[in-house]
Amino acid sequence: MHLTDPLRKFQDECRDTLQHVLRDMFPDWTDRAPRFSIPPNLDFGELSSSIAHEIASARGSQPADVARAICKKITLPDNSLISNVSEAAGYVNFKLNYEKITRLIFEMAFSDEDQYGIEISDRPERIAVEHTSANPSGPLTMGHARNSILGDALARLLRARGHQVKRRFYVDDVGRQVSMLAYGFGLLGSPTPEGKPDVWLGQLYAATNCAVQIKSLKKELSNVLPVEERLRLQKELDEWIGIAAELESTHSRIFSGVIEALREHDDPDAEIQAIGRKYEENDESVVKLVRQVARLALDGIQSSLSVLGILFDTWDWESTLIWDGDVKRVIDRILKLPFTRSDGSSLVMDVNSIVEAYGLRDQYHLSPHYEVPPLTLIRSDGTTLYPTRDIAYTLRKFIESDKVINVIASEQALPQLQIRLILFAMGEEKAATNLIHYDYGLVELPGAKMSKRKARFIALDEVVEQAKKRVQETIASRREQISKVEADEISRTIALGAVKFAMLNVNSMKNLTFTWERVLSLERNSIPFINYAYTRAGSILRKLHSETDAFDPSALTHPLERFLIYKIAQMPSTFCEAADQLKPEELANYANVVAEKFHEYYEKVDVIHAEESVRNARAMLVGTVQIVLRNSMRLLGISLSERM
Repeated sequence: MHLTDPLRKFQDECRDTLQHVLRDMFPDWTDRAPRFSIPPNLDFGELSSSIAHEIASARGSQPADVARAICKKITLPDNSLISNVSEAAGYVNFKLNYEKITRLIFEMAFSDEDQYGIEISDRPERIAVEHTSANPSGPLTMGHARNSILGDALARLLRARGHQVKRRFYVDDVGRQVSMLAYGFGLLGSPTPEGKPDVWLGQLYAATNCAVQIKSLKKELSNVLPVEERLRLQKELDEWIGIAAELESTHSRIFSGVIEALREHDDPDAEIQAIGRKYEENDESVVKLVRQVARLALDGIQSSLSVLGILFDTWDWESTLIWDGDVKRVIDRILKLPFTRSDGSSLVMDVNSIVEAYGLRDQYHLSPHYEVPPLTLIRSDGTTLYPTRDIAYTLRKFIESDKVINVIASEQALPQLQIRLILFAMGEEKAATNLIHYDYGLVELPGAKMSKRKARFIALDEVVEQAKKRVQETIASRREQISKVEADEISRTIALGAVKFAMLNVNSMKNLTFTWERVLSLERNSIPFINYAYTRAGSILRKLHSETDAFDPSALTHPLERFLIYKIAQMPSTFCEAADQLKPEELANYANVVAEKFHEYYEKVDVIHAEESVRNARAMLVGTVQIVLRNSMRLLGISLSERM
């Protein structure tokens, strides 16, 4: 089998060597696999076992004595990746043979190039990754950006790992938001959007929502009401009037048009609800209106995503699940369960009873006293809620998938749990078990409060353009004179990578504070920082013109060289963890460490003026660093610029 992970070969050799000695010295420990860890200080070695402590504890002896006896018994073959074995504080420590592993790594890196660090799973699966799934009622915002970038990175990692991955976008065209937008679009006579369609539609949605809210609140206030209720409604009306003033100043033509058109409509709320109901009923005229609006929005959304290099394999329309009967079939099955009840004319699922009936607290990590809230499946007007439709969609995804990953914000943790529990009660245990909610925290922009319905949001397109301008300013003093075309391409590549990396290099569960100082830093964890290491490496190689087939790995003795070699050797295991554990941040942070150490190496170690044998070996190391940085970022969907 083709060797793809030399460090694992070292680890396997350490395990086999230790087990061989244990068979001779301690036969009763032969069937116990020794545990290994990485020492806190690599001066002790690259791998350590506490087996001597375990044996000593069982036999009443000293760990150091046992460890020394084990080390004394070990003999290493000439071709071993272990340089020596020693005892320290009762631990058996294994040192890596850097000369041998360096030769292995360099040969692999330069022969495999784009494939170095990538290991194919021996158990490939069919995996659906659903992400973004933004309502087609406006542009993608910074709130959506993290979802899109995380989902795309997961799909790329899993595909590189050898899985059959299908990237899915769930078009949420059923519900009040799209009905509201379609209503406003109809009020204006279905005009041709001005500029980018999703941006224009986002303005129209905010204007329509604001105008409808004001009209509805005024109507409520015209009734006789208790004082407290009147004060509450008046406060809400005052807030919307303030928003109306903002919209009047920023989107005057759209807002004025909606206000004027609404004068002829007494009950816009009822009309909007009727659009939603008729759309679910597949009414021809309403379908034409809603689909026209949704497709216009999706055109703009696809344009924004394509700039980021984010593509989808399927676009699944929520309405199709209703029209094809999937949702009705799900409801029919749910009605046969003993956990449903009527609440007025609504249909409600007692989800906590499912937990108790099947004893699912441990399986779903629910505390003994937590009670899962009930879930409404059908409204009193007969329309379905999105969790009901989501159950039908999940079952459709599992027709062609072994595993389904939903990239959805942490705020949706409860509905995602309720859906899995209902699937379990329906007898869909495979779906309930293999449906993964990949949740993520919010993106916070200091000083900005985002609300799509109030037109207070920062569009992803705006952030990308701002990033390009800032990158041009940041790198202008650090690059030689180049053409405007090349400068624009460099700025574009780094800007897109910087926005992506900012979303990927922290644990997805944490909220993310997006600041330009962090995103575009040349001094720390960022794409400009990593790209600068990459271009520095390229600059060295261009100056050297070294032949890479004549090198002596024993010439690489500097501590920074050893550290870089060890980190390069870790790429395959880091990639596997990032893909298998769904942790793209592991690969992002790995690349940052490599870049950080390479910057230090560039400053402290002279590559260009070293004697020939050392220079050639260092050139190989520099070239391998370039390969590792390029591959790590490519696996996350980030391109690096050859120049800065």
